[in-house]
Amino acid sequence: MPTREMLIDPITRIEGHLGLRVIVDTEARKPVKDSVRSFVTMFRGFEVFDLGRPPEDLPHINSRICGVCGASHANASVIAVDMAYGVSPYRMGVTLRNMAFAMTDHIYDHTIILNMLEGPDYSSAVVAFMTPSVYDQAKKTLAEHRDIHGFTTIAEIMDALTPITGKLWQLAAKFQRYAREAGVLIYGRHSHPSTLIPGGISTDLSNAEYLVTGYIFRLTKLTAWTKYMYTAWYDLLKFYEDLGYAENGISYHPDPAKSTVLAVASSGIFDDPETYESVGDYVEWEEFYKKMDENAKKRMIKPGIVLKGNLVTTSYADYNASIMEHTERAFFKDWKDKAKELPWYGELEARNFRDPLGNELLWGKYDPVYHPWIKVTIPEPSARDWAGKYSWVTHIRLVWKDGTITPFEVGPYARLLVASKQPGSDYIGLYKSDGNGTLRVTLPRACTDELPASVCEEMTFEWKVPEFSSTLYRLWARAFNLVIDIAVAWNNATKALEYVKAGTVKTSRPWKTPNKITFGVGFTEAPRGTVRHWVVQKAGRTLNIQIHAPSTGNVSPQDKWGYSPFEQSVINTIVTEETKPEEWTGLDFVRSIRSFDPCLACAAHIQFMKGEKLIKKVKKVITTAHYC
Repeated sequence: MPTREMLIDPITRIEGHLGLRVIVDTEARKPVKDSVRSFVTMFRGFEVFDLGRPPEDLPHINSRICGVCGASHANASVIAVDMAYGVSPYRMGVTLRNMAFAMTDHIYDHTIILNMLEGPDYSSAVVAFMTPSVYDQAKKTLAEHRDIHGFTTIAEIMDALTPITGKLWQLAAKFQRYAREAGVLIYGRHSHPSTLIPGGISTDLSNAEYLVTGYIFRLTKLTAWTKYMYTAWYDLLKFYEDLGYAENGISYHPDPAKSTVLAVASSGIFDDPETYESVGDYVEWEEFYKKMDENAKKRMIKPGIVLKGNLVTTSYADYNASIMEHTERAFFKDWKDKAKELPWYGELEARNFRDPLGNELLWGKYDPVYHPWIKVTIPEPSARDWAGKYSWVTHIRLVWKDGTITPFEVGPYARLLVASKQPGSDYIGLYKSDGNGTLRVTLPRACTDELPASVCEEMTFEWKVPEFSSTLYRLWARAFNLVIDIAVAWNNATKALEYVKAGTVKTSRPWKTPNKITFGVGFTEAPRGTVRHWVVQKAGRTLNIQIHAPSTGNVSPQDKWGYSPFEQSVINTIVTEETKPEEWTGLDFVRSIRSFDPCLACAAHIQFMKGEKLIKKVKKVITTAHYC
């Protein structure tokens, strides 16, 4: 068979440094399965230089992992430290955390991702050049919601996604600013919040009503924007679905014959203020852990794991117990022998490697030393080898109670599939899931001068979440997730006004530092999927921390259990470019990868030590081979 090797390095319009290697069967127009390698070319190192720090510093250090969604890591760290210290915020503090997070990392980020990072792949400049027949069809196809967004044909939506000059691109640049402003009212700054603290948030509420009013002013504009943007994206995505593009780039699929990614997972997001307030009133970390499991089930977006099409759990603790990590094809050393020397290993060993609810880590199906609470980060740079080690990301796998070990997917699609399979609603009735796979959101009347009056009226949107993840459906999930995030913001802003009116404006319980070894696990959802932080501390000193960004598992190397979502999606991608094979650019491959919104390390720091003396600190290293 005629083949062509393609090396796309770097993949652009993502955060961080990622490459893709693939050999394409040019007759079948699809990859040779075992040739696909996605690889991360930098070492992050936060797990190394967090050690020894006061746990209350971790939210502020770890937000620096990402210059876009830093609040996601800050929130995961602060939840983990809440648990390790046994203290949670008062209800107003929880509400403020929700309000800020909904804006700075979700409404802001989804807006940028769709219209400025992923959108250009569907712009007229790209589509007309690489798939001219598709653009010709787009010029003839009327947009279903043209009376709302004003674009008469699908081709006009493609024009609007052209970088710099396109209308959607320009409006995204403007409206993301409103989201950042709203979040900064609470966080103090973005993308590195200055107000998140264990047991609360330090936002100045001396004029609380003014703060909430300023937030709602911007939320009103963003509500109008979301109606405008979602209807445009709905029409574009429906056009591609009708063209038969829906199965391009399949990653998760319940059928093992179609994918090795057999599960999706979500931690849920946006705590119920009253419930989370009651979790940690100076309790032992074990008690906090138990209450956190129940609290998570009351999050507005519900947690859970879907395995082979079935919702197998809605438990935060089950999710934690199921995460396995190893280093077979990654530039790290195995830590099994080293871990047994650590003081917290003995703490877990004394518990028979069970969490406070009695769940055995990795369910007894795999050595518990490979659970992140026990992991030790030991980098081992070497030359890249397609048959051996080739990436700076470890293997993340889901281990389930029945013995299944599988790659799994996180992200907007995973989040919404999990949420759609269980009943849920919000405080003021804008969001609804009946548990039958369909999500429904009503956005209230809202106008803004920048958009046509057609977006002002109240609108209800529904989405039946597909049973598999593909390039198209990952984009669709992101667009619908933005609709849900607007409902979340209204839900919490309404509660904040009620608390202010009632004088219930205390936000934080002062934290206390336990003198013994305690554990914490903080799971939340970034726009691109679950952020997972595990913390071990003693007497106010961080003994261990492990961090999974959403892309950590999605971009993991292949192993005996299969291909992770990035590589699996490329394997299941058909080339649609209408040019000779030697002229192919890999458009469909990067469309698939970008639909996950990859977020690798935005800054890598390595310290070279001799004994206890710091010899040299390297702020940033970018390499495709090895460190010297």
